[in-house]
Amino acid sequence: MKHFYITTPIYYVNDVPHLGHAYTTMAADALARFHRMRGEETLLITGTDEHGQKVEEAAKKRGLAPRALVDQVSQRFVETWKALGIEVDDFIRTTEARHQKVVHDLWRRIEAAGDLYLATYEGWYCVGCEAFYTESQLDKEGDTWHCQIHKRPVDWVAKERSWFFRMSSYGQKLLDHIEKHPHFIQPEAYRKEVVAFVKTGLRDLSVSRTSFDWGIPVPSPDPQGLSHVIYVWMDALVNYMSALGDRWPATCHLIGKDILRFHAVYWPCFLMSAGLPLPRTIFTHGWWTVRGEKISKSMPATRIAPLDLAGQLGPHDFEIGVDAMRYYLLRETPLGNDGDFTFESLFARYNADLANDLGNLISRSLTMVGKFAEQAPPRRGVLPDGELERVAAVTVRDAATHLEGYAPSRALEVIWQLVREANRYIDTTQPWVIARDVTRAGELGHVLGTLLATLWTIARLIAPVLPATSRHLRDWIGDEAPLHWPGDAPLAEAPATLRASAPRPLFPRLDDKRQHAIVSAIVPPEAAAAPAAPPSARPAPSAPSASAAPPSARPERGPEGAESKGGPSGPITFEDFTKVELRVGLVTAAVKVPKADKLLHLTVDLGEAAPRSIVAGIAERFAPDEMVGRRVLVVANLAPRKMRGIESQGMILAAGDDTILGLAGVGDDVPPGTRVR
Repeated sequence: MKHFYITTPIYYVNDVPHLGHAYTTMAADALARFHRMRGEETLLITGTDEHGQKVEEAAKKRGLAPRALVDQVSQRFVETWKALGIEVDDFIRTTEARHQKVVHDLWRRIEAAGDLYLATYEGWYCVGCEAFYTESQLDKEGDTWHCQIHKRPVDWVAKERSWFFRMSSYGQKLLDHIEKHPHFIQPEAYRKEVVAFVKTGLRDLSVSRTSFDWGIPVPSPDPQGLSHVIYVWMDALVNYMSALGDRWPATCHLIGKDILRFHAVYWPCFLMSAGLPLPRTIFTHGWWTVRGEKISKSMPATRIAPLDLAGQLGPHDFEIGVDAMRYYLLRETPLGNDGDFTFESLFARYNADLANDLGNLISRSLTMVGKFAEQAPPRRGVLPDGELERVAAVTVRDAATHLEGYAPSRALEVIWQLVREANRYIDTTQPWVIARDVTRAGELGHVLGTLLATLWTIARLIAPVLPATSRHLRDWIGDEAPLHWPGDAPLAEAPATLRASAPRPLFPRLDDKRQHAIVSAIVPPEAAAAPAAPPSARPAPSAPSASAAPPSARPERGPEGAESKGGPSGPITFEDFTKVELRVGLVTAAVKVPKADKLLHLTVDLGEAAPRSIVAGIAERFAPDEMVGRRVLVVANLAPRKMRGIESQGMILAAGDDTILGLAGVGDDVPPGTRVR
């Protein structure tokens, strides 16, 4: 049986889990879920790194023993991953006895290979990284050397006795392994970075400390009688073997770029010395920033608690809020790249992809199947398979390829092509029109069966990233079969027993008021109240502050405070534009509104279960009979309003200010309901 063993970094117990921790863990969870669906033996390992000088110092500041501190903080990670629905197979803590045993075993293997010796060390040390650096690896500000990652001064360690690992002996062996196994370090940019670093020459590495005692004791005696604890990275990296046991080696270590050198240089050198196999792949992702700033506990504006964000996105269904957060993080930025969190991009993704595309498809499909199933029982095979079947098969294949290649963003991109194609299928086949002709019952049944089969396929494709959404959708179509990845002909594979239950809105659109409430709830008050840095000191913020409404809620105003009417309104972002849902509409009826010279009451087909009522101020330019049969562009997500006692459920686009000069439209071959982008 094929296997897939994926690990996250073990997280340092100096803070509560933040969005960066959640991103790595949710990405690993999505990949693990996919491989489980493929029938592979799958393990997801995560945990906490609990030793070292940094933990000892943090415990002293809080008046706690180190063990008490790590017990508290580790439990926060356990509870957070459970709340977020992460399917963890093992949670390893470096304070566990099973881990200490494996660390000692590895130490003795390296010692037996002749690669450990005692000497004294002095040099620059970053407590945040728990690492020694040369001056070429640091930044200098005035007379002070700073860590490039933590942006804070490093400490000078003066002549401390230490055990050293002969890492200098393994530089060429590591380069040979990287060349022979191009998949070993991914993406390629990070492989090149490691190769360049190793080619500068590896130095022997200090792997013990005597200046503190919160760590795993070195099992080898020091002739001078000093007590050593094992260097925290030699301790922490072994967690993967502690958890996997005889299943070692891991298929993939998923890590952040700030710990690349420890995983791609130190760790393989330790393993080669010990005569143990190396992991297959070390996959490195970038950092998530918030408004251009790296997530940091010292900067309140960057601290976004994943549980709080999920709760705000799913106030009535926390699991759906988790799904929305997972979708945004895994779709917005390719795994391997840096990503910048902004509320605008979050809300745009939510409304366009989840509410409009997926939510609309589920609602339209299940509503029509429920309405017409008694008239025409869903049954595929009446008509030949067409474009939707082809797109479904390609999507299943390509999404699997991208997930195998650690590219969940690309996988979601192709899955959404199927979602949009399914919406087009509804627009093209127009089941509400077919239903009017009793002689076309077989055709109608085929369309309904195809919609159910497509939902069955989509429910499986989205399951790795949107597990709760997938579960709800499978419940609504009566799919009780075990969850597996679809085959080469997914629509044909779907059970013939599928049915439709009435759905509920999973992703209600986030209007400006709701967006403002989410921002206010998530951004810490101290961050919103903090004085802005000068423009030269930071990037322009891309997310609204807690006290500011989203950009779309702030109209441009003229000198007297009136909204501007004809002048330019200033630039908007792409995310602002995506909030407007434009669709093609077919006018099927038009009458003048009594006692209103400028208004027509239109009946417009948007490819939905029922046509819409729209009141338009175009009567002075167009007669009712001129509008019937005309295709127009409709703002489909405009809130309904009453005009002369008639509810208007959208707005058609027209050119002109006080005088209407013309209407925006498309060719006659474009189906009603088609999105305009």
